[in-house]
Amino acid sequence: MDTLRYYARIYLLIEAQYIKARLQYRADFIISSIGMACSYAVGIITFWVLFTTIPNLAGWSLNELLFMYAFYLLSVTPLQVFFDNIWSLRIKVRDGSFIRYYFRPLNMMFYYVSEVFDIKGLVQFVLGVIVLVYASVQLHLQWTLPQTGLFVVMLLSASLVMISIMVIAASASFWIIDSFPVLALAFKLREFAPYPVTIFDGFFRVVFTYIVPLGFVAFYPAQLFLRPGEASPVVWASPLVGIALFALAYQVWSRGVNHYSGTGS
Repeated sequence: MDTLRYYARIYLLIEAQYIKARLQYRADFIISSIGMACSYAVGIITFWVLFTTIPNLAGWSLNELLFMYAFYLLSVTPLQVFFDNIWSLRIKVRDGSFIRYYFRPLNMMFYYVSEVFDIKGLVQFVLGVIVLVYASVQLHLQWTLPQTGLFVVMLLSASLVMISIMVIAASASFWIIDSFPVLALAFKLREFAPYPVTIFDGFFRVVFTYIVPLGFVAFYPAQLFLRPGEASPVVWASPLVGIALFALAYQVWSRGVNHYSGTGS
């Protein structure tokens, strides 16, 4: 418990300084926040365009897809807010500046990711809440205390899945000189996460469930609230999938850290 309080205090101190620095460039923050809001709004518009010609998508209505999209936005918010620094990992590994993280008496992953707190990521959280409320009203969903608790557990599990996928992809920079394509591919794959796994053929259903478990980012958890009677049994493995995948991501990160020896200059 003392260790947890110690790291929480260190984290707050680091983020306070980072936020102060970022607020010096308010125009950049405002413009980037608007850009992020617009990019996610495009996803909503995409659903609307689809449903102007298609009454349902593999049996799923527009409002059900909006619920999944809202769940997706909320689940990827921790990745955007707390782990945005992983995009810079390849640069710091390549130019040798990553070596400085070896000289701090802190967990290296904690210290590295805590350097950046992406405030504009909160924009997608707000958008996700708005879409979730709208979809819930349209679908007449009743949010009881147990359901709310289940929603939070599933949301945290989904967040761990997305964070883990991106950390594993970013960690490729410890072995590959130009690892950006790996990270970009992982980022691109997440665009499939808001959609029902059932719209894909059997091969991709297996891939998005057991190999790159994007189905656990939105689709499977959303089933518990949209169609609990039809929910796939694998949805109950969501917390286990999230924890196991994050443990794997941490192992990959740790091996990469141990493998790294600087630029040699």
